[in-house]
Amino acid sequence: MISTQFSGARDDPPIVIVDLGGGEGALWDEAAPALVKAGRSVIRLTAAPELTSNDLRSALADIEQRPVVLGLGDATATILAALREDGPDLAAGLVLANPPADTDWANLALADWPCLIIRIDAQSHLSIAPDDFEHATLETIDDEQSWTEGFNALLIEFLERRVPRSVREYREGSDPRTLRDALGCFATGVTVVTTFAHDGHPIGLTANSFTSVSLDPPLLLVCIARTSASVAAFRATENFAVNVLHIGQQPTSNLFATRGQDRFGDTNWHTGECGTPVLDGSLASFECARHAVHDGGDHIVLVGRVVKAGFEPQRDPLLYFRGRYRRLHFS
Repeated sequence: MISTQFSGARDDPPIVIVDLGGGEGALWDEAAPALVKAGRSVIRLTAAPELTSNDLRSALADIEQRPVVLGLGDATATILAALREDGPDLAAGLVLANPPADTDWANLALADWPCLIIRIDAQSHLSIAPDDFEHATLETIDDEQSWTEGFNALLIEFLERRVPRSVREYREGSDPRTLRDALGCFATGVTVVTTFAHDGHPIGLTANSFTSVSLDPPLLLVCIARTSASVAAFRATENFAVNVLHIGQQPTSNLFATRGQDRFGDTNWHTGECGTPVLDGSLASFECARHAVHDGGDHIVLVGRVVKAGFEPQRDPLLYFRGRYRRLHFS
């Protein structure tokens, strides 16, 4: 059971404190009002030590703005498990105090993510390679210094420098994370793009860079990252399909966005009239013949001529905005 305590102005940038109880309360009792005075809103999640990473992921997904997540000691493992796969999409930054020496730092995007790690003294050991701190910040509080005062000072300085309250701007050649976040302000639908590989097995991936191009002739386009394992197949294919997902197909979106999964084994699909895999029950499907392939920087732009389209008028779309799934709200 998670208890939620909110303080500060609702429109201020949020900070989430993960409080597992025990001796942590005193630190958070002083940190929360200091953060509010510094212009941050604070959401304190108090839970028993058995708090799961899924519990935390769900709580973070319900917050309208991506928060900076704070944790102390044993809360580290739960926080990192919750953020390991797509942390930057759930949180704007991470602050950990006294993480245990056996912390598993694998597969964390520290290089692209505002991250502060605080040790209480210089003798504390962190089992992490120095290279992983290229863009992260490692600070130490001396034994003689007040733990809570030192923590608050480091925390607020870090937030003002790495996660500022002011409007963030991207200028050509500057932080690509800021550009990605700005682009994420454009709400999109979610699609799964499918085709057959040269050996005849179906392939597909989740994409939200999709748009109509022309009604006469009927053209659409989808952008596929060059880092995708399927990019060569999509570049060479003569036919492909775009499946627009409805609100009930979030698991399908996650499946086709995860490497190493049998994406079609647990998905109902059929071969369409154009000889492409089509997902059953999607909000809409577009079977296309390749019209053109263009260079798009770190993506390819695949343009298709729509040969067949169908849609389900009674369903609501699965939406994606600022790194999270959304649903329609009607006034």
